[in-house]
Amino acid sequence: MQQTRYNARKSISRPSTVPSNPQNTSSSSSLPADSVGLVTPQQQHFDQPLSLACGRDLPGFTLVYETYGELNKDKSNAILVCHALSGNAHAAGYHSVDDKKPGWWENYIGPGKPIDTDKFFIVCINNIGGCDGSTGPISIDPDSGEIYGPDFPPLRVRDWVHSQKRLMDFLAIEQWAAVIGGSLGGMQVMRWALEYPDKLRHSIVIASSMKLTAQNIAFNETARQAIMADTEFHDGYYIKHNTLPRQGISLARMVGHLTYLSDDAMDHKFGRELRSGSFQLGQDSDLEFQVESYLRYQGQKFSEEFDANTYILMTRALDYFDLAREYDNDAGRAFANAQSSFLVISFSTDWRFAPERSKEITNALIAAGKDVVYADIESNFGHDAFLLKHPRFEAIFHAYMQRVEASCQNGQQESSHAG
Repeated sequence: MQQTRYNARKSISRPSTVPSNPQNTSSSSSLPADSVGLVTPQQQHFDQPLSLACGRDLPGFTLVYETYGELNKDKSNAILVCHALSGNAHAAGYHSVDDKKPGWWENYIGPGKPIDTDKFFIVCINNIGGCDGSTGPISIDPDSGEIYGPDFPPLRVRDWVHSQKRLMDFLAIEQWAAVIGGSLGGMQVMRWALEYPDKLRHSIVIASSMKLTAQNIAFNETARQAIMADTEFHDGYYIKHNTLPRQGISLARMVGHLTYLSDDAMDHKFGRELRSGSFQLGQDSDLEFQVESYLRYQGQKFSEEFDANTYILMTRALDYFDLAREYDNDAGRAFANAQSSFLVISFSTDWRFAPERSKEITNALIAAGKDVVYADIESNFGHDAFLLKHPRFEAIFHAYMQRVEASCQNGQQESSHAG
């Protein structure tokens, strides 16, 4: 596997068997008690080519993943967590006691949390096309011997699901107790329910949509154009030129970040507070609002951590996703073969994936005669709300996961009786 400037993992091991307890707790006493503790990313290489929706094959690929908790004897307690656009396999825990931040879903994965590591075996995979260790644009193309760059094949959400299925088979898991994801991760959950209906008992779709609106596509294209307009982009071959389109990816992140937060959240967090300068009459000083400083910091930080070609590839996969397109635009027909039960959750101030989108998913599932629970959570934090602590979200999530746990205790006997 190619180690790159984007991969913060210094060592990734390839297991020959499924680890029963991948957490290293020997030196994690300083970490929070409700954390999974120290975790080590793992990798698995697949030699068999992966046929992609675009008609091309990916000639062998590597998946980086993390696991938390222990797989039970009949392997009925396995859960797949699917990450969103800028996410990765590091969903929970810490790679080092010196880490300043835990995994991206630390609030909901761990002992006693909704995705309880005392009860479930959780798998989170860095998707192909990503830049955190799995095969993607910064990997070596075996045909040319050079970095893929912009020549990496275009991907669809179903390609991620098919690659995830390969790891599921490697881990000898017959059926996921649940597949869970927010935002782009929720799209993967729905695709799992359609592509492999007998391979999951529960589907949990959070802050997601069956397809993007024109406004969402427009935001993504604006971000892509910001990247491609950077003079250091070099048509996507920037690594060959030993440079990065830092300004472009920074602007793209700033645009994206605006869509993740609600107006109320931004006003509460920043208001019109100044970071520097003064409005006092008679003073001629440079003024900088707190929100300007925050966005620039987020953009600059992201430009050093995330690959620009990956960002372009993943936002296009978002744009292309349309669950009902192959079913004469009939969402009910799309879900007809799904066998899992569903939990669908939205957040009131999320305007990137508005509650109306989750209601469309719910109505389609009802039309298809499926078992579905829907909840709209009152929150002021916009699309990012699914990543943050929220008592009602946590309570609903935890209650539904008790139902998932019950299906594990019944082995693999429970599947949705609907459909």
